[in-house]
Amino acid sequence: MKTDAIRKTVGFLLLVSFVFFGFFTPAGNILQTPFQLTLFEGQEQAVSSAAGIRADSGSDRIGIAYKEEGLAITGKRTGNGEVTVHYGPIPLKKVDVQVLENIRVVPGGQSIGVKIHSKGVLVVGHHLVETDEGTFSPGEKAGIRAGDLIVKMNGKTVEELADISPYVQESGRKGTPLSVLVQRHDGKTFEAKITPAKAKGDEKYKLGLYIRDSAAGIGTMTFYDPKTKKYGALGHVISDMDTRLPIAVKDGYIVPSTVTSIQKGTNGSPGEKMARILADKERIGNIFANSQFGIFGTLDKPVENGMLDQAIPIALSHQVKKGPAEILTVVENNKVERFQVKIISTVPQKFPATKGLVIKVTDPRLLEKTGGIVQGMSGSPIIQNGRLIGAVTHVFVNDPTTGYGVHIEWMLNEAGIKIPKKELEKAG
Repeated sequence: MKTDAIRKTVGFLLLVSFVFFGFFTPAGNILQTPFQLTLFEGQEQAVSSAAGIRADSGSDRIGIAYKEEGLAITGKRTGNGEVTVHYGPIPLKKVDVQVLENIRVVPGGQSIGVKIHSKGVLVVGHHLVETDEGTFSPGEKAGIRAGDLIVKMNGKTVEELADISPYVQESGRKGTPLSVLVQRHDGKTFEAKITPAKAKGDEKYKLGLYIRDSAAGIGTMTFYDPKTKKYGALGHVISDMDTRLPIAVKDGYIVPSTVTSIQKGTNGSPGEKMARILADKERIGNIFANSQFGIFGTLDKPVENGMLDQAIPIALSHQVKKGPAEILTVVENNKVERFQVKIISTVPQKFPATKGLVIKVTDPRLLEKTGGIVQGMSGSPIIQNGRLIGAVTHVFVNDPTTGYGVHIEWMLNEAGIKIPKKELEKAG
């Protein structure tokens, strides 16, 4: 019994000593450094402020520096390496270091008009058709819902509103059901049989469906790659205004737009940019994707914001810090301006996800002009310490000075500017 008591006492003392050692010595500071670190070429990052520590890398890809603020690691060349951190003669930790190519993109801030065409004809609602047999919607009766895409009729592809009418009228005249291939928002398809109905006092046959094939709006350019001209904008998906479901994009384009006025945001009522969209002939790029992270395409020609037209480096989610930052956006005409914000929350993300940032507008002039974040500001690039870190996406309805942002790496990947998969898995 006495031996057990001694063993427990010794174990307790060792545990207390380890905890004390871990929290109240330079070694404790070292133990809190990350096991994995990602840097861009030429980027330096402090990893420990403990006195008396040393490190060696054994790789010419990684540099080690000792400064007043402590140990710093530098990414010298792309590739992977390992750093061993030790205190005196005692090795305490190995840090896996990945050095990435220094991705640089040109930040946006310009106000843009967006026009997209859906992959098929989108059903946005039902309407009743008054016939001699009763009042009903043939489309609803056939099981078609708001948010469904009509992609084929009688085996033939339909892409726009003008494609629909000939099939409907022919089916109505013959009195035969129309075979319609429908795609749900989850990607599943099914075939529906619809018999068009003729309304009283009308020679035209109808499906009893409200449909559209395109959508338009305004937003803000986030970035473009000066080499490939690939761009990203908006920072969030474009949804249909009636169904609130994402629009599956067949194609589309962006044009410049000019902000004509601002409806100021207040608590409980988000504000909005009012803008004039320039003519189709002023097109500046196409649209090939509409995802949860924004719209993406290729520019027809370089665009300038007149504020910051040179490519700048990016920061990944785990490199973003709480504190001051700035956004680029337009609040009058087409002039891009800088405005001060504060990062009040940032979540390092291992996998693609929205709302990784929470920002608060601190710039007095922007607060006076807009009340904070307003609709149409989505996509405004967020810059911290000279690096593009993300884009504005949503406003808090009950506090227009505050809103969400998306980390830039997810937008880059959607645009086709790939960051190595290994890095994305380590980003947390």
